[in-house]
Amino acid sequence: MLNKPRARRGLMLILSGPSGAGKTVLTRLLLAEYKDMELSVSMTTRVPRPSEVDGEHYHFVGEDAFRTMAENGEFLEWAEVFGAYYGTPRAAVEDALANGRDVLFDIDWQGAQQLKQSAASDLVKVFVLPPSLEELEARLRKRDQDSEKVITDRMARARDEISHWGEYHYVIVNEDVEKSMNDLRAILAAERRLRKRQPWLNDFVRNLIQPF
Repeated sequence: MLNKPRARRGLMLILSGPSGAGKTVLTRLLLAEYKDMELSVSMTTRVPRPSEVDGEHYHFVGEDAFRTMAENGEFLEWAEVFGAYYGTPRAAVEDALANGRDVLFDIDWQGAQQLKQSAASDLVKVFVLPPSLEELEARLRKRDQDSEKVITDRMARARDEISHWGEYHYVIVNEDVEKSMNDLRAILAAERRLRKRQPWLNDFVRNLIQPF
């Protein structure tokens, strides 16, 4: 019988897809349901939207501070998007994984590629697709947060982003939120049980097969 806690290593769950595909809604639902999961709060140089809170939605910093952190290797990944810089602070993520907590990322394909270079074995990559481009545009307009130019830019960028779907482990067409959540639950259940994320198994199996 194993008396030690069956601690697992956390995983990095990436949700990517075009703006308006539904990543933010799925992110909120996942965090509400899984208490051993936390959101990776990215750092950015862009101006906050009216509804955004510093430290909750993003860490908002100046460009000089961001560049210094990038030069010092303090990001797991960083990229320039729509004229602003976005990056994932390294220390908080590494601490969470070591303590058996999952870290959720809402980042684009560029960020996912960089994370693959720095932490491939911890990644679970999910691409979220909209049911159609018409529905995607309708969702962007429903937000009522972006200017007409920003919406036009996001729609122009959507096709390029969608073209990277094949770089992901899993793909979800987010037509129905509850169905998408069921898919994410199944993905998490399987990925959390991978042998590489259960370091306690080594000692457990060794005890099972040792001679009496």
